[in-house]
Amino acid sequence: MKIALIGASGYVGTALRQELLTRGHQVTALVTHPEKLSSGPNLNVVQADVMDTPAFALRLQGHDAVISAFSGHAQGDIYSYYMRGVRSIVNAVKAAGVPRLLLVGGAGSLEAAPGIQVLDTPEFPAQWKATAEGARDALTLLRSEPALDWTMLSPSAMLQPGSRTGTFRLGGDQLLVDEQGESRISLQDFAVAMVDELEHPTHSRRRFTVGY
Repeated sequence: MKIALIGASGYVGTALRQELLTRGHQVTALVTHPEKLSSGPNLNVVQADVMDTPAFALRLQGHDAVISAFSGHAQGDIYSYYMRGVRSIVNAVKAAGVPRLLLVGGAGSLEAAPGIQVLDTPEFPAQWKATAEGARDALTLLRSEPALDWTMLSPSAMLQPGSRTGTFRLGGDQLLVDEQGESRISLQDFAVAMVDELEHPTHSRRRFTVGY
């Protein structure tokens, strides 16, 4: 498939890019700083401004799906920047006529207990609150979309580089925890779960999560 990958040089985007290329997909890497990547077999690196919706829509035309690893971590006002970007991405995908949008979500909007989201627990780190609030409100935005075929994949609480095992559990809106009481997934296995969903859609217009 021909995939537009937003944030292809970032923390999560790098793992997604590698997984897509390993599986033989044609990837258009849409990045702010194209000098960070080099084009190669099945990889076309393109400079793009997420906030310029009409121009961004032109970049997206002709793709089978868009995967967004967009984040606002490097910005002063993380929440506002992220929400503006997500709205622009959604509008650009619709304007471009791309049939599917898959987004990297956050663990903060998962339920740690019935009716209690991880973001609202006392233990949630203050430095990640703006990012988590953005991801939570992005999910609300997507759920209000009348027709867009979207999917959001939220990671477990710990998302770190590790092994590509291909062995993990999928869940819905509840945080997944392993036998040791930890909620974790490697970047590599997160990417496997996302590309699995791309190739075999089972969570259309839904959020799901992945963990050990």
